[in-house]
Amino acid sequence: MQLPPPRGPLSSWLNDSLLRRETAVGGVEVGVRDDPYADDDLQLALWIAYELQYRGFDDVDPERQWDPAIIAFRSRLERPWTDWLQTTCRSRVDERPVAEQLRALIDGVDGPRFAPYIRRHATREQVREFVLNRSVYQLKEADPHSFGIARLDGAAKAALVEIEADEYGGGRPERMHSELFRTTMRWLDLDDTYGYYVSAVPAVTLAVSNVMSLFAIHSRWTAALLGHLAAFEMTSTLPNRQYATGAIRLGASEAQARYFTEHVEADAVHEQVASHDLCGNYVRERPDAIGDVLFGARCALTLDDLFADDLLTRWNAPDRSARRCG
Repeated sequence: MQLPPPRGPLSSWLNDSLLRRETAVGGVEVGVRDDPYADDDLQLALWIAYELQYRGFDDVDPERQWDPAIIAFRSRLERPWTDWLQTTCRSRVDERPVAEQLRALIDGVDGPRFAPYIRRHATREQVREFVLNRSVYQLKEADPHSFGIARLDGAAKAALVEIEADEYGGGRPERMHSELFRTTMRWLDLDDTYGYYVSAVPAVTLAVSNVMSLFAIHSRWTAALLGHLAAFEMTSTLPNRQYATGAIRLGASEAQARYFTEHVEADAVHEQVASHDLCGNYVRERPDAIGDVLFGARCALTLDDLFADDLLTRWNAPDRSARRCG
């Protein structure tokens, strides 16, 4: 994967710095916006900085992963992003078990009705755009949450490993969820190369991935990482059933829709493991962490709603001249 084209001064400075052996100190000014999730330049710069901790870029020296100037610049990028997340997504904590509070948080979210639209109304081109956007994360599905394994002990660690083992196909490469997603991409004539569509997607799509990486990279946010995963698993079964129905309606074979059908069964089990065994045991050992667990869950729900709202708004625009990706 090559560095994606910049979208402004932040990503331009970062790209220029990464392509040189020595990084200029400081960087450019990082502004503050009311909606940093929609800031193309900020989210792309964050995505590039985080990707150094995953697979990196073919045109960047791997040693730059730990360049102090790059890490310092990433920290400056994170400040307005983290401030917005904290202001927007902090949830009230009460005395109930964390699993009950997670369920109440999820039941109280009134987001856009995205999955029913895919099931009943979406065209093949719209499903193609949805899958294209999702590929930014799905082709490294489970990788951010796996950062948490080394930070856990006992029952919570076992629960996270149980979930992640399923995500990675239980030892069978062809069953890895990222590989199942590639089959769906090929059905829609999409390029399934890792990171291929980063340059084509809007800021909010990058933000969905970036919030996971924020929690993954920083041990301070381990509890939020677990809450994020719990929200993912607890809101997966019904939407994926509807995505599968929509895909089959548009001509997908059983194999081409398997990514979605696989999540219907798997995540029904993962929901209980994530909320009770993972988050429940983690909070039992660290009662003060419950606020961060709920915060991570709320971040997942909020960014997912913003992503869905962005696509639905463009699809339903009067002139239908929405961005055509890929």
